[in-house]
Amino acid sequence: MKDQTGKNGTPARASSASFVARPMRGALGLPAAPVFFVAAAALAAASLPAAAAPADLAKGYPSRPVRVIVPFGTGSITDILTRTIMPKVSEALGQPIIIDNRPGAGGNIGTEMVVTAAPDGHTLVSGSASVLAVNGFLFRNMPYDVATAFAPITQYNTVTNVLVVTPVLPVKSVKELIAYGKANPGKLSFASAGAGGTIHLAGEMFKAMAGIQMEHIVYKSSPFAHVDLFAGQVHLMFDGLPPALPHIRAGKLRALAVATGKRSQLLPELPTVAEAGLPGYNVQGWNGLAGPAGMPKAVVEKLNRETVRVLNMSDVRERLLALGAEPVGNTPGQFAAHMKAERELWGKFIKQIGLRLD
Repeated sequence: MKDQTGKNGTPARASSASFVARPMRGALGLPAAPVFFVAAAALAAASLPAAAAPADLAKGYPSRPVRVIVPFGTGSITDILTRTIMPKVSEALGQPIIIDNRPGAGGNIGTEMVVTAAPDGHTLVSGSASVLAVNGFLFRNMPYDVATAFAPITQYNTVTNVLVVTPVLPVKSVKELIAYGKANPGKLSFASAGAGGTIHLAGEMFKAMAGIQMEHIVYKSSPFAHVDLFAGQVHLMFDGLPPALPHIRAGKLRALAVATGKRSQLLPELPTVAEAGLPGYNVQGWNGLAGPAGMPKAVVEKLNRETVRVLNMSDVRERLLALGAEPVGNTPGQFAAHMKAERELWGKFIKQIGLRLD
């Protein structure tokens, strides 16, 4: 069945800004460096100081406020983590960091604004698996290539997704949920905070492995989905632990299991989905920082160094752990390898079930 949009989460289609690098032109509109001036330019260059070393390039960065685009709504996992981490990175860089939420089209609208920006480190994306690895397999007309569009900076974290159901639903375990789904084919619905993210894909994998039918309802962000979960308008969600935990503790949502391969320290009594009835089930969410491809290596390394330093601060680590997010803080190369592994994992699954979002 075609995915639907939740009553409280109709995504707004934001206009997408593009930053296009154009060749320099002279006063008469001619190319700035015609072929017949190349030799003279080379001779003149010999008398000029050497080009700035990478260290000098990083020293001058940033030269103005940095814009970090969150391609999801406020209150989403990515938004919460970004607003926890970036203020301290801003202090280290000595420039304001503007956090700009641009949700829509599974995160593609905001992310396109980054990959088409000048690769100078002043426009970055704080993203998740969907925009940094998965969307290329879900959309036929992608505005960018997930394999080549980014300069990976660092992975912030891994995050535990938790299976929650509306208290209206008469189930208290994973086995009871599967039994209910089989006894009531087509009646269950599951929410996501944007199509194509691990929250969505966790539901698709559960549906496939359990052999039940569920309708996917898309919301702008988790808080919008929660409103309908409280009221029983949608039945379940594989939400990230950060936005779901307060409602679980308040009794507004019933937690059945965590989606990851091991139990959460925050909810140690809660089994994994694999323990509770679906052996082999394991979905891990994650978030990270990237810029457009072509960023200077020195700038990437500076951003990596300062962001990892912040992730290792005791107060930041405690805050992330309290939210159910495990800090990572890896190198650009390690993050690039992780993104590649995620593309391979989810690309294979998406092709198997024939999932498309356009």
